[in-house]
Amino acid sequence: MPKNTPIIQSLLDTDLYKFTMLQVVLHQFPAAHGEYEFRCRNHPDTPLTQLRQQLEAQLDLLCELRFSQDELDYLRGLRFIKSDYVDYLELFHLQRRFISVSEESEQLAIRIKGPMVQAMFFEIFVLAIVNELYFRPLDSKAVREEGHRRLEAKLAELERFQREEAAGQRFPLLIADFGTRRRFSRDWQAHVVERLNHALPQVFRGTSNVYLARKLGITPIGTMAHEFFQAFQALGVRLRDFQKAALESWVQEYRGDLGIALTDVVGMDAFLADFDLYFAKLFDGLRHDSGDPYIWGERAIAHYRKLRIDPATKMLTFSDGLSVDSALALQRYFSPHIQVSFGIGTHFTNDMGLEPLQIVLKLVSCNGQPVAKLSDSPGKTMCSDETFLAYLRQVFKVPAPRQEPPTNP
Repeated sequence: MPKNTPIIQSLLDTDLYKFTMLQVVLHQFPAAHGEYEFRCRNHPDTPLTQLRQQLEAQLDLLCELRFSQDELDYLRGLRFIKSDYVDYLELFHLQRRFISVSEESEQLAIRIKGPMVQAMFFEIFVLAIVNELYFRPLDSKAVREEGHRRLEAKLAELERFQREEAAGQRFPLLIADFGTRRRFSRDWQAHVVERLNHALPQVFRGTSNVYLARKLGITPIGTMAHEFFQAFQALGVRLRDFQKAALESWVQEYRGDLGIALTDVVGMDAFLADFDLYFAKLFDGLRHDSGDPYIWGERAIAHYRKLRIDPATKMLTFSDGLSVDSALALQRYFSPHIQVSFGIGTHFTNDMGLEPLQIVLKLVSCNGQPVAKLSDSPGKTMCSDETFLAYLRQVFKVPAPRQEPPTNP
């Protein structure tokens, strides 16, 4: 691919939850201001600072994109997308002045500062660009052949499960692609999703990537991310009540649609304390993104039973670093009790025999106030202000891990 060819060629080439969260922001707190920071959690062989010049050029190209009329018509056809929001998107383009790239302590630094109606939409595009720029020099015939071999092995394992075990399952196996942000390349993700859709029509339920969903006529999947909850830590509600405020805001916007709630912004204990009968009845299920998935799932089922809700009427969606093998193990374990589904990301779209990048671009402040994520997995906690992090732990009675890696390396 020539260096001046844009990696992102459509503003639909992002995850659905960017659209769903942005709609709530536009309707309910359009003046909110956000700041995002880039982190790389592993140590790639090639320093990411070498990508800076190419990244700057790709961001220039990204900020030239607009939604086409056909794309707007597609969005307008999604039942949970409101007409006035599409009218806004017709005028929308990303503003280059809100994102900056630099080098700090020999590390690539990416910062986004601006109104959340702009700032929050950069994330998936930027991560996909960094990934593709990093892996482009490593791309080869041998790498592609290995990627194909691994993909076909996964398809064979899923087909074997459907042939030999599906009939004994109470609930069907449901798998989706969640791999846009850490994909090997744009064309490789497209190939993976096309193969999944063709080979496993009874298992593959869709993709988080809106562009590919539209192109293939399949279901776009997604609801909310951590940043949605985190923003409410700084939106004028009592800190102890920010999760309930976020959930209520979602309910008021979508009125029963998009009913899978994320649980790990301040940990499962704190989430379940707020997820009372009202929310448990209104939301269709929960999404796991950190911590031991078996302990998490058992606790979710116990919580539903405590509220006298039949777990079989709800769904658990697992999305934390899954492989096909780990998804099938969770399916076997939980499907006798509750509906389950799986969002598989890197294991589908960047399993080429090379070490994937563990990169994130997370909200660190809103309206000038620090915000934080207290993950159930050590190393996933995100906060740039240790004082606020300690206060958040105190409010939600979350003990600090004995040896958690620094939150602001």
